[in-house]
Amino acid sequence: MLKGVVEGSAIATIKHPSMRGWKLLVVQPIGQDGGPDGDPLLAIDMLGAGHGTQVVISNDGRGAREMVGDNTSPVRWAVIGIVD
Repeated sequence: MLKGVVEGSAIATIKHPSMRGWKLLVVQPIGQDGGPDGDPLLAIDMLGAGHGTQVVISNDGRGAREMVGDNTSPVRWAVIGIVD
């Protein structure tokens, strides 16, 4: 799990069928010092996070594939919480 900030959303004209209907967010991981930690990641979101929102993301690919209901899905990252 990582803490991150939503930098924006992504739109894809062609994507894996399992990802239809899912909101895709660009999330910048945050390090312990509060600064950026690594490259931005693409995560699916079912919680309704918006630009600038701090979120918790998980790289549990199996859990993400269960969320979308397809074991062949390429989804790896998912928003699992919004930080108050």
